[in-house]
Amino acid sequence: MITVNSLSGGKTSSYIAVHYPADYNVFALVRTNDKNCLFPDAKIRQIVSDKIGTEFIGTLEEDTIIYTMLDLEQFIGKKIDWVTGKTFDEIIVRGDKKYLPNVTIRFCTIEMKLDPINKWWWDNIQETVEMRIGFRANEIIRAGRMNEKCDKNSILWQKFVVGQHESGRNKWKNFPMRIPKFPLIENPTFKDKIEEYWKDKPVRFAYLNNCVGCFHRNEILLNKMCRKQPNKMQWFIDQELTSNSPRGWKMGITYEKIKNYKMQTELFDEDFNDCDSGYCGI
Repeated sequence: MITVNSLSGGKTSSYIAVHYPADYNVFALVRTNDKNCLFPDAKIRQIVSDKIGTEFIGTLEEDTIIYTMLDLEQFIGKKIDWVTGKTFDEIIVRGDKKYLPNVTIRFCTIEMKLDPINKWWWDNIQETVEMRIGFRANEIIRAGRMNEKCDKNSILWQKFVVGQHESGRNKWKNFPMRIPKFPLIENPTFKDKIEEYWKDKPVRFAYLNNCVGCFHRNEILLNKMCRKQPNKMQWFIDQELTSNSPRGWKMGITYEKIKNYKMQTELFDEDFNDCDSGYCGI
């Protein structure tokens, strides 16, 4: 069976890429059209544009993730397939209105992570694969939730557009796409071992993974990100101010208010952990 490593740009999935070699390694890049979030290195922007087959302006994750994937490809000595879908700016627009994802309707992960990987599978493989997911030994519940979606043969089916009806509506079909595997659960591996492994390796990693303004992050961390990543956090604030979503990114509080918090004490980077990273793993 063909094997695929699903890479997020973090230390855990990168650890899997090193220790559990696969036939393919695939990484889904989150993009933005906002020039205020322009990736600063023009040469690297062109390299990324060539990899994804469309113009790369910037990402709403930390810029370091770009170097992570380029470093990792060199480190493992094997090609990483970069995929991407619509930009974040595009997926939140529905007609003449703008709707934001939130904790109950997380379509950002579906449209910017899952859909591009599914399309890549359809274009390149079209048979059931074993896909390794970066859940660690303490994330059994997360793995269990994914396994619950599988059929009796442990296969996770996926819907694809295979044409159009006479009415013009999309014609969908289910395909047995992948069997999720969790090597770090099967061979118990925890964060401390992964952190220790990467200490002396030539791969750069971001402070935290996933979008800097992810609505899963707590308000204190989002406030800190407003200072660490002001341009990217301003993108999230601007989308909320101009959206048609009454609840915004987070129910009960706006990102503008979070930005204007006056913290009585400064928290250190070490005060946050994986639970604050957004958990946009697939």
